Amino acid sequence: MSRSRFKFHENDYPYFITSSIIEGIPLFSDPHIAKIVLESFRFIQSEWDVKLYGYVIMENHLHCTIQHKEISKMIKSFKSYTAKMIIDSLEKRGRTLILKKLRFGKKMHKKQSQYQVWQEGVHPTQIDSDEKMKKVLYYIHFNPVKAGFVNNPEHWRYSSAIRLCRKRRFASCYFVW
Repeated sequence: MSRSRFKFHENDYPYFITSSIIEGIPLFSDPHIAKIVLESFRFIQSEWDVKLYGYVIMENHLHCTIQHKEISKMIKSFKSYTAKMIIDSLEKRGRTLILKKLRFGKKMHKKQSQYQVWQEGVHPTQIDSDEKMKKVLYYIHFNPVKAGFVNNPEHWRYSSAIRLCRKRRFASCYFVW
């Protein structure tokens, strides 16, 4: 039985999802950890035929718009795989303080591991129009700007904003929206 009240109802549409790190730990400020997620995004696109419309990886969460015929199953596998790789990376590099935080934040019902990386659920929102997609991509890509990390979305290195700007061939594509 699923613990989340958030559900994917139709697989024919893209979804906007947010997935957060347990206890708000800023794992993605570590470039090694962010790279694991970026490589996993590339893998699911090429090997699982996932459509990734846009993403941003912040310090303690990520947002993306994604589509797949079995989206719920795919996201579960993605989170499971990335969690394992993140823990392996932290153990290999002796990052014991962060590992202690991941152990402390682990929910009691999580018996299969001594750590928990991701919070449960992804809070999906179905994207059923081009207008909604534009708004969601704008929101996603402006996250680092709103947080004060960069002045323009395309300057955040853990984001698809630069790719979208290149396609549009604008110096700063978000000023035309």
